[in-house]
Amino acid sequence: MNWKSFSRAVIRIGPASLLLAALCVPATVGARSVSDAPSTQRKTSTPYTGDLSIFDSPGRDERLQINRVMDMLGIEPGKNVADIGAGSGWFTVRAARRVTVSGTVYAVDINPEAIHYIDQRSKKEQLQNIKTILSKPDDPQIPAISVDAVLLLKTYHEVEHPVVLLRNLRSSLKPGAKIGIIDRNGNGENHGVSKEVVVREAAQAGYELRNSQDFVKADGVDYFLVFTAKPK
Repeated sequence: MNWKSFSRAVIRIGPASLLLAALCVPATVGARSVSDAPSTQRKTSTPYTGDLSIFDSPGRDERLQINRVMDMLGIEPGKNVADIGAGSGWFTVRAARRVTVSGTVYAVDINPEAIHYIDQRSKKEQLQNIKTILSKPDDPQIPAISVDAVLLLKTYHEVEHPVVLLRNLRSSLKPGAKIGIIDRNGNGENHGVSKEVVVREAAQAGYELRNSQDFVKADGVDYFLVFTAKPK
């Protein structure tokens, strides 16, 4: 239809009919609903793949006050613990000694080299209560209803889909299990993530904050958060 024909058609059908026709045009034409818009994903840091021995630096126990951390997570003889993002197994072996042979520590990592490193380390240190798990980035793949405590030590900022990971973790938790996250404030891609972001994402995954501390390293940057799963 050319412009002259269109003008004659307008005169015949009248402006009211044109308005009605315009209202009948689907709202999706030329626009997109807010709910369909892609959600923005926060920045994350690239997982570390270098020399794992750097995590065993002298004095790290005292700087992180790791025994106090384990106390707050209820890690004691007979308990089962998951170390997500276990790396060199620095925390894994300390938790394994704390829970004794009556407990189990699951060393979880997405890096095959880390898993091999921890397997060799547990043999060398004669810790038979350590079980390694080569996990998926968004699923720790820990056995169902198996753990009393979980720690993500300087790992959370590397998790690409943290809400999905935390949701997948829920099925592995025993009633009352505590989830600890130690990290540092940052923008996500500088090996740190804001404490407020962690709390918000944990809430989205169905967890509630139970404790917030800043004694780890006492540098005003690091923080230690403790969560539990909300009742379903």
